[in-house]
Amino acid sequence: MCGRYATTRTPAELDDAFGLRLPDSTARLEADYNVAPTKLAPLVVGRTEDGAPGVQRELLAATWGLVPSWAKDPAIGSKMINARSETVAEKPAFRRAFASRRALVPADGYYEWYAGPQDAPKQPKQPFFITAPDRSVLALAGLYEFWRASPEQEWLITFTILTTSAEDAQGRLHDRAPMLVHADAVDAWLEPVRRPGEELREMLTPATPGPLTAYPVDRAVGNVRNNGPELIEPLPLQQ
Repeated sequence: MCGRYATTRTPAELDDAFGLRLPDSTARLEADYNVAPTKLAPLVVGRTEDGAPGVQRELLAATWGLVPSWAKDPAIGSKMINARSETVAEKPAFRRAFASRRALVPADGYYEWYAGPQDAPKQPKQPFFITAPDRSVLALAGLYEFWRASPEQEWLITFTILTTSAEDAQGRLHDRAPMLVHADAVDAWLEPVRRPGEELREMLTPATPGPLTAYPVDRAVGNVRNNGPELIEPLPLQQ
């Protein structure tokens, strides 16, 4: 499961990375080194317009934890932070979004907690930060939805992150990892049209150590109230 990540780029920096429209609502987005479920975060979506070629990429401010359009209570979103890529096309909560509301979740990296070897004395889990070796922004694969309780209310925009079964070469860290969208497939992924599920899955790759790098960070990240650049500073493996 991907349950915490960092996203610290400004809207202008995300525009440089992805080429975006920046609605006024994105001005409220701030650097967040400890994004947790139900928090507001940047989301890149695709729009198509009559007479305009290709896909127009737009930045939105959205809440992490997808609320299906049919939900009676938005609190369900706290349980919908991840969607399994293996079953997303069939699950009622995600299949409509997977069909035509796909997104990018910009991230500096994400956190996973390592419990240590099974035969070692039990220790507190060690958090690792998993990021690009060059610290470039990651494009995590996401889905989004619009929800409101009544026509008089504003739309709530929510999202989820797609995950897959993945480990590092030694089988460590977590058995689930977020999916990345291939750079050459971004527009196809974002285009709000139906595509075969297998075609969509071929646009993704697991965000795991190997193509990415992982290093220990402070256990302070376990408390969502902690938020600052010190959370992603490399540390020796804590004992």
